[in-house]
Amino acid sequence: MRILLADDHDLVRETLSAYLEKEDGFTVAQANDLAQTKRAMETHEPFDLILLDYEMPGMNGLDGLLSIMKTAGRKPVALISGTANKSIAEKALELGAAGFLPKSMAASSLINAVKFMAMGEKYAPLDFMTSEDEVPDHPLRQQLSERELQVLSGLCQGLANKEIAREIDLKEVTVKLHVKTLCRKLDAKNRTHAAMIAKDAGLF
Repeated sequence: MRILLADDHDLVRETLSAYLEKEDGFTVAQANDLAQTKRAMETHEPFDLILLDYEMPGMNGLDGLLSIMKTAGRKPVALISGTANKSIAEKALELGAAGFLPKSMAASSLINAVKFMAMGEKYAPLDFMTSEDEVPDHPLRQQLSERELQVLSGLCQGLANKEIAREIDLKEVTVKLHVKTLCRKLDAKNRTHAAMIAKDAGLF
C-alpha cells in the first residue's frame, strides 16, 4: 500500500511514517507542504491514500484539500490534524474527503483507519465526531476573519511573526499587519495582551 503523508512538522511526519511502515506492505512517501505534495503526486506512481495536515503551509483551510482531491482523481484523500474541530472534520467529509484523523489517535487505530480508507471507505473516529464542542462560540470570534483567528492562535502559542508566517503560509509583513488589526479589534495594548484576551475569552 502506497501512502503519501504530508505534514510540515518533521517529528510528527517521521513518527507517523514509522508507525505505518511497521506494517507489511506499507510504503510511505513524505511531503512538508502543499506544493511538495503536488510534486510527489506528479513524480511517483499513484498513491493508494494521501494524508494531508490541515494546517501545513499552502493548505489555506479546506481549499488545499479540494485542490489535492482534484489532482488525485479517484484516489482517497484524508485530513489529519491536531487542532481542527468537529465542524472542520464534518465539512471535509461533506466535500468528499476519505476521512479525518486526529493526531491524538492511538497507533493501532491509525493503521486500521488507513487500511479502511485505502479500501475506499470513509473514516472518522466516532468519539471525536459525536463529542460536544468544548467551547461555545464567542462574540469576539464573529469580529475576526479566518486569517486573523489563525494569527491570534499563533500569538496564543507564543510564536513570533516569522513563525506564524511560516505556519500559515503568509508573508511576515502581512502577519505584522494582522497583529496590529487584532490589537485594535480586541482593544489590546500589545500582542501579549491580545493573546491574554483571547485565552480569557476561551477562544483557544
